[in-house]
Amino acid sequence: MNALLVVAGAVLGAPLRYLLDRTVQSRHDSHFPWGTLAVNITGCLILGAVTGAALSAPWMLLAGTGFCGAFTTYSTFSYETVRLAEQRAYRHALLNAAASIAAGLAAAVIGYTIAHTLHG
Repeated sequence: MNALLVVAGAVLGAPLRYLLDRTVQSRHDSHFPWGTLAVNITGCLILGAVTGAALSAPWMLLAGTGFCGAFTTYSTFSYETVRLAEQRAYRHALLNAAASIAAGLAAAVIGYTIAHTLHG
């Protein structure tokens, strides 16, 4: 049953990641990976909220592990950062890394705080 919950969450998370990434990136005429940044920050916010809400284990598997695991993408973030550096777009590479880490952590804290306050 646990594996099915993870799969069900992933079935929703992966296509939504693609759609959000493409939607955001299509609105920017830039090599900077705005779509991946938006996806990962949104995923951090959601996972923070899911954690702050102290959901039961099945809901954590569905929403946290399944959905957020498939929705967010560390590998794409890493690839895009390396690609920017290879293209000598060092400022963009550094900005991508710094913004992803700082904004991701901030989003997780905000999501956690809001959900914990509402739940608790």
